[in-house]
Amino acid sequence: MKKILTKMKMPFCQGCGHGIIVRSIAKALEQLGYENKDTIIVSDIGCSGLVDPLFDTHSIHGLHGRAPALGVGVSLGLDNPGKKVIVIQGDGGVTIGLQHVLEAARRNIDITLVVMNNLLYGMTGGQISGLSTRKFKEQRDFEVDVPPFDIVKLAHVSGAAFSARATSIKTYPDVMKEALEVNGFSIVEFSSLCTSYAFKKLDQLQEVIEPPEIFKNERIPVRIHQRVTNSLFDKLDVVEKQFDSKIKSGIGVVVAGSAGGGVQSAAKMLATAGMLSGLHATMKGEYPVTVGTGFSVAEVILSRSYVNYTGLEKPDVVIIVSEDGLNKVRGKIKDNDTVIIDSSLKTDEYPDAIYGDFVRNAGKRGAALAALAYWLKNSTLIDVDALKKAVSTHKYSKVLLEAIDKGMS
Repeated sequence: MKKILTKMKMPFCQGCGHGIIVRSIAKALEQLGYENKDTIIVSDIGCSGLVDPLFDTHSIHGLHGRAPALGVGVSLGLDNPGKKVIVIQGDGGVTIGLQHVLEAARRNIDITLVVMNNLLYGMTGGQISGLSTRKFKEQRDFEVDVPPFDIVKLAHVSGAAFSARATSIKTYPDVMKEALEVNGFSIVEFSSLCTSYAFKKLDQLQEVIEPPEIFKNERIPVRIHQRVTNSLFDKLDVVEKQFDSKIKSGIGVVVAGSAGGGVQSAAKMLATAGMLSGLHATMKGEYPVTVGTGFSVAEVILSRSYVNYTGLEKPDVVIIVSEDGLNKVRGKIKDNDTVIIDSSLKTDEYPDAIYGDFVRNAGKRGAALAALAYWLKNSTLIDVDALKKAVSTHKYSKVLLEAIDKGMS
């Protein structure tokens, strides 16, 4: 059996207790006979999140406090008692995402949650967390009258099948092994020494932590009931090839403008036109949360072969119809790109750029589509009629077709 841990050096500070916990997890897994591909590690943000490259297993790096929710999804999706899902969080992550922990315990989802409790936020300066003990906070003269969460008891009363606190490093592998053997939700809070912001010696840590405890609930874990349904793809209309294309391998197009300017719609129409021309196509949009203000940028890839990655590091064609769009895509434009810009944005940055009165002729909402039509007409890579066909089923097809005609003229 392969070792659970990789040969990578522990990334923690010298003396940090997280390394001991990591080795205890690996030892318990190996003793129970779990193979590398039978184990899924879900990590959180913070010092505990540095564990990802240490485990030679499947791994998922989550958002701060949300790792238990990801673990629940993995466990329910697998629905396989032969696989072991382990979620690893710090006390800060548990504080931030406490409800996720309690929901997993309440439903008794088959995961094991490891809490590396060093009593503070170790990655951001040593701030107090919700699991910092009374004695520790008293030493810091902080929140003297504010009680901490006891995550072990909280998980137990919420319905966890197994809840434990381990405070002696000698017991860590055995407690971890017992937690892994549980059929249902198990949680182990390991006391961890932070030499950077807490203590230098273990005996100092022992003076402020809560005593070890173990609680159990006899419960059956939740299992989902699989059902066969029709695929969502069955409801989609198949786009049949109706036109030819001169694109030999593939091409990437960036359309940049302002929010509310029809950039995303124009890019979608171009992608559809590509499919109507027998090409594989992807379209990815980017715009601010505000939606109605700021930039709007779309990336379209048209290819003869499958598109396995939708990112567009280097476009071949960049179409810009507003200052918002220009400011957003400046860093993406390369010397050999075809750059088409609205005449209102005259600039010396791109001496070979092609200018057109797209906004003046087709309006702000039609400028992006007009510019695309202009490019297609002059490049002849895709028949403009394919773009018109893509637009024809839109509820504003009349206005959009007018924008295409204005771009071509």
